[in-house]
Amino acid sequence: MTLNITKLKKSFNDLKVLKSIDLVVVPGEIVALVGSSGAGKSTLLRCINQIEEPTGGKVVLNKVDLLRGDAQAREMLNHIGMVFQQFNLFPHLTVLENIILSPMKVDKQPRDLAVKNAKALLKKLGMSDKAEVYPGSLSGGQQQRVAIARELAKNPDLMLFDEPTSALDPANVDGLAEIIKGLASEGMMVVVVTHDIRFALEVASRVVFLEKGKIVANDAPDKIIESDDPTVYNFFQSALN
Repeated sequence: MTLNITKLKKSFNDLKVLKSIDLVVVPGEIVALVGSSGAGKSTLLRCINQIEEPTGGKVVLNKVDLLRGDAQAREMLNHIGMVFQQFNLFPHLTVLENIILSPMKVDKQPRDLAVKNAKALLKKLGMSDKAEVYPGSLSGGQQQRVAIARELAKNPDLMLFDEPTSALDPANVDGLAEIIKGLASEGMMVVVVTHDIRFALEVASRVVFLEKGKIVANDAPDKIIESDDPTVYNFFQSALN
C-alpha cells in the first residue's frame, strides 16, 4: 500500500507547472510539500487526486494507476481524502449530515451505520457536542475538524491537506499537528502542502522542497534545513529567522 508518483507533469497551455515529479509515500509517513509561491505544491496535490488532470506521468495508489480513468481507478480515488484550505462544508447541513453524506451516497452505507461511524469520528476529534449544529456557528478550527472527519468517514488510505494552518490560531495549529501525527501512527499516508515551515518541520517525517516545478530536495526535517544546496538552505534559514 503505497503512493508512487512517476515522471508527473502538468502544464497550463505553455506554462509548465510540474516538470517530471518522482515521489513515493509509504504508510505511516507524513510528507510536507514546501517551497516558494508558484513552485507547484498545490498543483501536485490536486494532480494526485485528479482535481487537475496531469499532462503526463503516473500516479499509482495501491498498484492502481489513477490516471487510467477506468472503473478501478475511479474506485481507488475514493481511498483518498482531501481537506481543502476553505473546508468546503455544506452550510445548510448539520455537522453530522456533512459527515454521513458521502458514505451514504457513494458507499451506499445504511444511515444507522454512517451515523455510528460519524459519531465515533467526532468523539475522536473532540467534537461530539457539535453533531447537530451548523458549520456557520463553528470556529475555523472546529470547521476544519469537521472537514477532517468528513474525509476520514471515507476510510481513506491517503489524506491530503492543502495549507491546513492558514486560518488557524497557534492553539489550533498544535491540535492539528497532533491529529495528523495520530493519523500517521495508525498507518495512514499523509501529504501536506504548507507555507508554515515550522509546522512542516514539526509534523513531517519527510520534507519535500519544490522549486519551479521540480523537486530540489527530499529529506528528513533535521537534514533538509542543513542542505548543501544553497537555494534550499537559504529558503529554510530565511523562513526560520
